Amino acid sequence: MAMGAADVVPGVSGGTIAFISGIYEELLETINRLNLKTLKILFKDGFKEFWKAINGNFLASLLLGIAISVMSFAKGISFLLHNYPIELWSFFFGLVLASVLFVGKDIDRSKAGSWISLVLGVLIALYITQLKVGAYVDNPWYLFLSGALAICAMILPGISGSFILVLLGSYETVLNAVHQRDLQTIAIVGAGAIVGLLSFSKLLKWTFDHYKNITLALLTGFILGSLNKIWPWKEVLESKLIDGKKFIIAEQNVSPFHSGNSSEFITALLLSVGGFLLIYILEKSVRKNP
Repeated sequence: MAMGAADVVPGVSGGTIAFISGIYEELLETINRLNLKTLKILFKDGFKEFWKAINGNFLASLLLGIAISVMSFAKGISFLLHNYPIELWSFFFGLVLASVLFVGKDIDRSKAGSWISLVLGVLIALYITQLKVGAYVDNPWYLFLSGALAICAMILPGISGSFILVLLGSYETVLNAVHQRDLQTIAIVGAGAIVGLLSFSKLLKWTFDHYKNITLALLTGFILGSLNKIWPWKEVLESKLIDGKKFIIAEQNVSPFHSGNSSEFITALLLSVGGFLLIYILEKSVRKNP
């Protein structure tokens, strides 16, 4: 459910939640079991063996939690993004900052390759988060492509799938489809997500199996670089009216005291600390009861 809530917000990655909760590698392993080989088990040995082969209990629990969360929180998070953006981003900033510290603890910092991968991850994330947002697009093929690219980002800690949808201009279309239960649009985006997920997860699993430390450092860099996007205080540089709605094309980070509202800063700081402590408690709980 936490992954689903994170994936709704443009800037927070569900992959980060999976990473800090200790299920990331099992998630990649499970996704990679969904292939023709396991499908043959279904016809040869029956559903029970097939379910066991694809780690069905884990997968079903995860997907159900994400689906319930997205359906439940999409409208609420959309409301908070429009009415309390600084408070919401402050909370998520604390979450992601804590994630950087806890994920980074497992990196072998004595190796030069780790530092190179970390810096590379930061630079890639910074570049992506500074791209201008695309136009509003609802073409079926474009939505299919958006789903494929977004899901690839969604399983990368630090790179938000919903932010990729924002960059591609498909975020409003997808969010509205969830609100309005537009099954056709959801099915198109979902089909693209399945194709992207099955393809990209194989690459990620291979890098974890063969270059775990470098991959870990790269993913930590992604999370660290994504803080640029999640910084709560922004100044709009460019916007457009699309279908009667103001759509931000480009923005820049500003000081918390830019608006001169000190009470707002205190509230934001408390929420950020709260987000940090939530991840701290979760991480300690996972390490104690893996």
